[in-house]
Amino acid sequence: MLNNKFLPVSKNDLKARGIDQLDFIIVTGDAYVDHPSFGTAIISRVLENEGFTVGIIAQPNWNNADDFKKLGKPKLGFLVNSGNIDSMVNHYTVARKKRHDDLYSPGGESGHRPDRAVIVYSNRVREAYKDVPVILGGIEASLRRFAHYDYWDNKVRRSILLDSKADLLIYGMGEKTVVQIANLLKYGMSIQKVTDVRGTVYLSNSLSQLRDFVEVPSFEEVSTNKNAYAESYKLEYFEQDAIRGKTVVQKHSDKYIIQNPPQFSLTEEEMDVVYNLPYTRNYHPMYEAKGGIPAIKEVKFSITSHRGCFGGCSFCALTFHQGRTIQNRSQKSIIDEATLLTSLDDFKGYIHDVGGPTANFRHKACKIQETAGVCKNRQCLSPTPCKNLIVDHKEYLSLLRQIRKIPGIKKVFIRSGIRYDYLVYDKNTDFFEELCKHHISGQLKVAPEHISDKVLKQMGKPKKEVYDKFSKKYFEINKKVKKNQFLVPYLMSSHPGSDLNAAVELAQYIKSMGYTPEQVQDFYPTPGSLSTTIYYTGIHPLTGEKVYVPREQKEKNMQRALMQFTVLENHRLVKEALIKAGREDLIGTDKKCLISSAPHKPRYSKNKTQKTESKNQRNTSKKFKR
Repeated sequence: MLNNKFLPVSKNDLKARGIDQLDFIIVTGDAYVDHPSFGTAIISRVLENEGFTVGIIAQPNWNNADDFKKLGKPKLGFLVNSGNIDSMVNHYTVARKKRHDDLYSPGGESGHRPDRAVIVYSNRVREAYKDVPVILGGIEASLRRFAHYDYWDNKVRRSILLDSKADLLIYGMGEKTVVQIANLLKYGMSIQKVTDVRGTVYLSNSLSQLRDFVEVPSFEEVSTNKNAYAESYKLEYFEQDAIRGKTVVQKHSDKYIIQNPPQFSLTEEEMDVVYNLPYTRNYHPMYEAKGGIPAIKEVKFSITSHRGCFGGCSFCALTFHQGRTIQNRSQKSIIDEATLLTSLDDFKGYIHDVGGPTANFRHKACKIQETAGVCKNRQCLSPTPCKNLIVDHKEYLSLLRQIRKIPGIKKVFIRSGIRYDYLVYDKNTDFFEELCKHHISGQLKVAPEHISDKVLKQMGKPKKEVYDKFSKKYFEINKKVKKNQFLVPYLMSSHPGSDLNAAVELAQYIKSMGYTPEQVQDFYPTPGSLSTTIYYTGIHPLTGEKVYVPREQKEKNMQRALMQFTVLENHRLVKEALIKAGREDLIGTDKKCLISSAPHKPRYSKNKTQKTESKNQRNTSKKFKR
């Protein structure tokens, strides 16, 4: 019988539950938070719901194998993940500097997990118990399943399955896959024979067992030839669809990494089951002495309404993890969760979010996807919307209206990101109007990312004119509903395709807004994204087009400084960048100029369309990092 107690984390917990030996032990790089925004919580609860016993070893001491033995030897296997974020992204900034905090650790302290956590943990498990199956999962394993460019080593690394010495890798979200594997192991199948489960990657000495597959260039090829790397990524990218995707093979020396086709999407009923499980919705009390786990604050009163994204942003790795197909929960399930939140002791009446990777995607992009899968050679939204795209917010609006009516709920915010182009394509403005009227607190954060069309093309984002149209409509609607609210755009520097001229173009646009962004993001080449492949190879893998890539730190600093040209400390870099770009006309006292010839404290008047970020924004900026 399920209950909403935390799963075992110690031998005392096992004794209290009358468990002699666990079926599975999950080793994770995050602190233990039993909330459905955390992968460990979901997988552990799903397995528990299927009758398996599960224990959690969170943030073990990796210097020896002792902590990996503290719950004993599991009957069926260890499940290993790095946490909700790749451990290298968690540890280092885009400038490769060590981060000072970790929101997924007690008190926000850093240093509670190793670099390349999946590899380290898996090898320690092997040291502790040589004969127990080790299965990898989570974002770090999922996005490193093939040979991949690693920004921190600045080289192509092997599949993480080889370096971790694990038996099997689960990619994607994993609920269906882990249950299928668990049942096979339960009925006595050897882990070495688990080779035909969708959503898994395994190692083989031979391809004789395969019939229909795509072989991509080998590790040896992609690690020495950038054209081969781009070709490999393209072939992998084309097969990440559950309906039409084929098995993908990549040779590593004398062995083969074999990726089975993606797992089929969860049905609405299956999604409801996952999110209706008895989570405690909090961090384990063992962290209370250090002030808890900061990451819970933003998500505790947030609701996941769906998964997947058909937005197609090049710098996002969702295609390789959650996929482009939307999987949604039923309205009843979401409304039941919202009602449950009102019963929690610390609920103050505010739902922080109802959304997913993109909040306003609540259904599949088109009817064709239901039977044929997503298109290989066509994005749903860029460069222009597909003629088959269904643009409709009515169901999402109906959901929000019902949540707003629940007794005890004062306000429902949408913070997981609105796809502004999809919103502006909707001729029915009801959702847009109610978004402005009910679901924003003074400002809406959106992500145009850039305004140079040549950069936007590489980003997979719509042209500048689409953002301008959205911005105009946003302020018109705010005026109509008598709201004085602002737009806060996310902007990115140094993305592939962005040279100094594009950065200057962006700076001029920022000047026209009368707004100095405090939050700017340098492009971060993380595993699994199309943009990372462009960054490494200088080639757009889907088109074969050669792309300019800013790689030198000096140029990256210049591009970032141009985005904040009003900051006095940036004057020297901005001036140097303008001279290098041949844009000395933007240095001087004319109204069009970005800076004067000599540094001085700039004077800026804020206009109606934008405002400097508030103190509250600065305090919450970490919540909105990509």
